[in-house]
Amino acid sequence: MPSAPENTSGSGPRAGALDLETIRSSSLYNEDLAPVPAERRSWSTYNYAALWMALSVNIPTYMLASGMIAGGMNWKQAIFTVFLGNLLVLIPMLLNAHAGAQYGIPFPIFARASFGVLGANVPAILRALVACGWFGIQTWIGGEAINAMFIALAPGWKNFTLGVPICFLFFWLLNVLVIARGIQTIRFVQGISAPFLLLIGLALLLWARTKAGGFGPMLATPSKFHSFGEFFRFFIPSLTGVVGFWSTVALNIPDFTRYARSQRAQMVGQALGLPTTMTFYSFLGIAVTSATVVVFGEALWDPVAVLSRLGHPLAVVVAMVGVLLATLNVNVAANIVSPANDFSNLYPRRISFRTGGLITCALGIAMQPWKLLASYGSYIFGWLVGYSGFLGPIAGVLICDYFLLRKKIILVEDLYQRGGFYEFAGGFNWNAMAALATGCGVAFVGLVYPPLRLLYNYAWFVGFLVSFVAYYTLMSARVTAPEAAE
Repeated sequence: MPSAPENTSGSGPRAGALDLETIRSSSLYNEDLAPVPAERRSWSTYNYAALWMALSVNIPTYMLASGMIAGGMNWKQAIFTVFLGNLLVLIPMLLNAHAGAQYGIPFPIFARASFGVLGANVPAILRALVACGWFGIQTWIGGEAINAMFIALAPGWKNFTLGVPICFLFFWLLNVLVIARGIQTIRFVQGISAPFLLLIGLALLLWARTKAGGFGPMLATPSKFHSFGEFFRFFIPSLTGVVGFWSTVALNIPDFTRYARSQRAQMVGQALGLPTTMTFYSFLGIAVTSATVVVFGEALWDPVAVLSRLGHPLAVVVAMVGVLLATLNVNVAANIVSPANDFSNLYPRRISFRTGGLITCALGIAMQPWKLLASYGSYIFGWLVGYSGFLGPIAGVLICDYFLLRKKIILVEDLYQRGGFYEFAGGFNWNAMAALATGCGVAFVGLVYPPLRLLYNYAWFVGFLVSFVAYYTLMSARVTAPEAAE
């Protein structure tokens, strides 16, 4: 294999013009996957902080934290787990974000540098399938919110056995309509949905405080763990679940940072927005779920179930409308943008962003989100920890290749060309495939062989480390450091 490319442009595409006519004629190109020119990179620190505020204030964030309370943690243990997990996932987030801000390229194009121009479809589709699952989860939550509204307005609706599936289908069709008409149809929602849901969360917190008799009683629920060993056995997969929660966006963050004014803008914005917003909104879920133990005698980890017990029909309707707006917003921003690009990458000339979005909608149903949300155990230990075993190894390959082997140098034009620098062997870098398979295999061996269960509990971390080392070992003998520009 040839040595790593020279950085003849000085600092990526900002310092040199791309031959757009050449890449536009390629079968690997379409406008949705094109590099963003420097003049269109306008996102500031505020934009990235606001992005994370909008993405973090959602029902799955609430359920992630409340599931820890339902599983036996006290509020301090749960909030520590959430904060630590988000600090950890911020590291690969910022590392992968660099290429997007430097070269203006989305995730599936960035993956071509390490996996090959065709091999990049493998990590892209793995990431896309996870997004399809998240799309289904968010849509199921939206359906539950609609069902709760109907019950508040017409109590007899709760006796209709097909009520939830019908509401789910209705909300699914609403998402399909948005995708069919284009992302611009939801822009007016984005500015108000997250703040609205935040207000609902605060209102729910005040309601829980009143019902429980103050913050003292509602946060006094003790941990169910009687020893450090018991706590640690629950803490590790919970921490992995928190990392897994955003391990999806940690891969496709170039889809957003490709619009950054500078590296500093995206780094500071993300560092300010992600850990703080996630921890704060998680606290609402933790506190309210702790209060439900006092108020109802059981830990209700699903906020829709709590909101449906507010009593006053108007309060329930207003709360559920807020849930619907925020869920629709997050579903489009977090669960459509990336998989639509990933599916488009399969066949750029025939699959547009819109078509990719519709594929996501269809697969979202096929992944049966009602089973993923059946309990806090299936949500955290099955869904979040499970898929992190695929995404951790992908991150390991991307980061090792970009920072250690390529020294942050990418030939953008070759990412869109057959027979170019990133052709490898027939479009596939089999070393990257081997490293990915090794990382996934080691992470999931604990799922099939109980004595090694700890490997699965650490799935993201184990997969990342194993694939990173395997890829470096396989590639370092064949890739030399970049040569000085002539």
